[in-house]
Amino acid sequence: MVQAQTDVVRQTPEAGDRLEWRLLRHGVLLGLAMGGVALFVALAGLLHVFAKREVVGGFLSLSTTVLIMLAFASGYIAVERARRESAPARAHPLLLLFTGGIAGALVGLFLALLVFLLGRFSLREVLVNATPELVDLLTLGLPLGAGMLVLFLGGAGLGLLAVALDYIKARERRAIAIGVGALILVALLRELVQDLLRNLRLDFLRNFLFGSSGLSLWGVLILLLLAGGWVYYSPWLRRFWAGRVVRGRRQQRIGRIALWGVGLVVLLLLPQVLGLYWSDVLDLIGIYVLLGLGLNIVVGYAGLLDLGYVAFFAIGAYVTGYLTSSFAQEFSVRGVLEWPFFAAWPLAIAAAALAGILLGIPVLRMRGDYLAIVTLGFGEIIRIMATSDLLKPYIGGAQGILEIPKPNLLGWVLKDAQSLYYLIFLGVLLAIYVSVRLAPSRVGRAWMAMREDEDVAEAMGINLVAYKLLAFATGAAFAGMSGAIFASKLASIFPHSFNLLWSINVLCLIIVGGMGSIPGVIIGAAVLVGLPEVLREFSEYRMLFYGALLVIMMLVKPEGFWPARRQAWLPTAGTAGSSSDEE
Repeated sequence: MVQAQTDVVRQTPEAGDRLEWRLLRHGVLLGLAMGGVALFVALAGLLHVFAKREVVGGFLSLSTTVLIMLAFASGYIAVERARRESAPARAHPLLLLFTGGIAGALVGLFLALLVFLLGRFSLREVLVNATPELVDLLTLGLPLGAGMLVLFLGGAGLGLLAVALDYIKARERRAIAIGVGALILVALLRELVQDLLRNLRLDFLRNFLFGSSGLSLWGVLILLLLAGGWVYYSPWLRRFWAGRVVRGRRQQRIGRIALWGVGLVVLLLLPQVLGLYWSDVLDLIGIYVLLGLGLNIVVGYAGLLDLGYVAFFAIGAYVTGYLTSSFAQEFSVRGVLEWPFFAAWPLAIAAAALAGILLGIPVLRMRGDYLAIVTLGFGEIIRIMATSDLLKPYIGGAQGILEIPKPNLLGWVLKDAQSLYYLIFLGVLLAIYVSVRLAPSRVGRAWMAMREDEDVAEAMGINLVAYKLLAFATGAAFAGMSGAIFASKLASIFPHSFNLLWSINVLCLIIVGGMGSIPGVIIGAAVLVGLPEVLREFSEYRMLFYGALLVIMMLVKPEGFWPARRQAWLPTAGTAGSSSDEE
């Protein structure tokens, strides 16, 4: 009865007028917001940089793609909000078209006004990037009036197209989204894909997919067909795999082992397939993954915010350099030990773990911001001590430690990025194994209880002192392992190489990837470390993209790209009575 009365009220003219005004407001607000973003992208000089990268050779540049996406996104988001706002009353399609159209038109209007101002006035004294080249990019080389009209009508048309896309079935919409995303991703990673095809001796496929400056039309068509085929046929493939190949539990186990084996073989062959430069990029990603897995235990599992994590990384590097270096400066008082790497590696890990315990002792009762500030100070203390004159005779001060030898495994010297990849891969596998085994164990569950609420965890009998120190020591050990590899990779280390930015980067990749998630750490490292190395031409705006990605992730997907799965583990042997055990 109440619902029927509510529906009658919503169908009154006054309620309809209010609904129309609310939808109109959504369109205007989204158009203004995206129009402001478009102005910022244009005046910050991003369009000049994006114009150098072609998505479809000779037809569509990345700068044009960005403007199209902004206008389209404004219409799509406005319509999605309008649908949620009018869900009980079901807004009229014409009203939705008007909402999306006005959102896209406002984006085009902002850019048209910018073109008008740049064409009439000289703004370069105030806005450095307000150049005639920017006008040509925005107007696509058309005359001023025609270019302004194209911007306005194009924005409105993209907003209307977003509304039309909203009426398509979910599967078709997903196929379009995956296809467009694949086009942009392959265009961004063009050099990587081309080098991969060249090293695999697939030059005919490379020439077929790519033109002189971007994807060819045939390449665009093939990518769109592959995306559509994946969306339409992947459910059938999963059903076929589950019904024909892995029907029993034994077959499931064999299938999983086979898939893991194929993945392992691919990862082992990657350096030989990608070449020297891309192997070096993989090495850097692997070092960050190893650091991320260690900090993931401290922050993701135990909930202890550590901003001085780079200190343990530096300790591992300096212990390795001290023990293995074959060079002593004239002011040095230490003897040259020249240990092999694999003899110094365990000591570097142990020294970092001991430093983690020493850090954990004074901060046992601290939480949140206070813990972050103390750990940040610890990291700065280690860096300043490395530059001080007190330790200069031992670790070189600002001159650092030089001539650190490459790892030597039974006569095989890991002297280049391709061979060093396997050592990093071994360290990452070890860290993943330890993390996977710890998560469902009594220790892992105690850490997660501490992360949720320390007071409740302590009331349940969890020894906070022991588990906090164990978390700090375990995370620091992985950092020391990574630091030892880093020192051998560079063959020399200096104090300025271990600044606060390392800790911030590792923490950010955990946040972006997913707190407590091992795949999330890998994805976060690939996105925040690998992509900037691949897209060197955008290095001037690296920190801008970095900050924008963090803001977008916090607003759209705060749990990260690959969130950790919440599992309810069954009690293990010895869990009962754990309170008395802890006491």
